[in-house]
Amino acid sequence: MKNAAAAVRRDVPPGAESRVAELYWEAFGRKLGSALGPAAKGRAFLAEHLHHDRGLVALVDGAVAGVAGYRLGGRGLMGGGAGDVLSAYGAVRGLPRLALLALLERRPAAGELVMDGIAVDAGRRGLGIGGLLLREVVAVAAEQGCRRVRLDVIDVNPRARALYERHGFVAVRTERTPFLRDLMGFGAVTTMHRPVTGADAADAPEGGRAR
Repeated sequence: MKNAAAAVRRDVPPGAESRVAELYWEAFGRKLGSALGPAAKGRAFLAEHLHHDRGLVALVDGAVAGVAGYRLGGRGLMGGGAGDVLSAYGAVRGLPRLALLALLERRPAAGELVMDGIAVDAGRRGLGIGGLLLREVVAVAAEQGCRRVRLDVIDVNPRARALYERHGFVAVRTERTPFLRDLMGFGAVTTMHRPVTGADAADAPEGGRAR
């Protein structure tokens, strides 16, 4: 398959919520499982509380093959507030889950778009889909007048970090989190930045955009 077979859409298509949640759980289930598990319940929670307009999806032959979420204007792809968590998991089990979710919360600084995760179907990796999504994230940031894109990458995902570096992201700091290794599967988080320029707004993905 050529990269050109993939097209990027700037929202989550109606009916694709479960697929997007599935991809996110495949990529981040170890990290999210402590807060939203078990897996079936967590995927259902994510699908129910998506913010469709904060997701970019890569479509191959009309099917969702990858997704990137971003946080801007106080909202990210994965929604659901405290009340939703307590309603889904109950007060006793929900309160500690809220504390774990708070550890994962990332708020943009002024002039900043925060990328909230990228996930590509295992059978479609190596085809350039991750790069298509990253370029579209940067294009969105440019169109929104942001000065930079920020993301965090965990120490057990060197493949993702290499992808980010190929697309202009630079590590700015690493926070050691040994207390999360047993709980969420990682012991350090590296923050990376990519400056946004005016040219980025016109840098459309090679596969084009699906509407």
